[in-house]
Amino acid sequence: MLTDIGEFIVGAHLQLIEGCDMVDYNVRTPGGGLAGLNELDVVGLNFRTKTAYLCEVTTHIRGLLYRNNQESVRRIQKKHQNQIAYSKEYLKEFKNHRYMFWSPVVPVGYVTEQLSKLSTMEVVINGEYKKRIEELRELAAKTTHDARNPFFRMLQIMEHMRE
Repeated sequence: MLTDIGEFIVGAHLQLIEGCDMVDYNVRTPGGGLAGLNELDVVGLNFRTKTAYLCEVTTHIRGLLYRNNQESVRRIQKKHQNQIAYSKEYLKEFKNHRYMFWSPVVPVGYVTEQLSKLSTMEVVINGEYKKRIEELRELAAKTTHDARNPFFRMLQIMEHMRE
């Protein structure tokens, strides 16, 4: 599966802001079968802090919606359960597990209320999503090295353009 630009945004944040030593995209459970159909959009590993980041990324710029608000919440909850199961099975050596949901445009109301009830999942949506991109923009303006992330490289180019 191709990596979505939204996944590269999250990967850049994990690598450059959170200090992850390794970031992988579209991670599937080893062994295939039905369990292998569950995909983790972005996984970041910080070996110094023994922190694993497991991220679901939905980049719907017209607003998060699958079929209806209830279905949207149900899908996110299911993906969160997959994150937890994956980390318990494959990331036992990491003492910290951060489960995250990233989306730039989420309608305020039912969906945001339900997501706020998921105490084990960090919700990076709307203004918080924008704040994380601003952190990357500020870093891009100060750096020129190739971080091997296409989204971050684009930010660097934009921040260093001249008249």
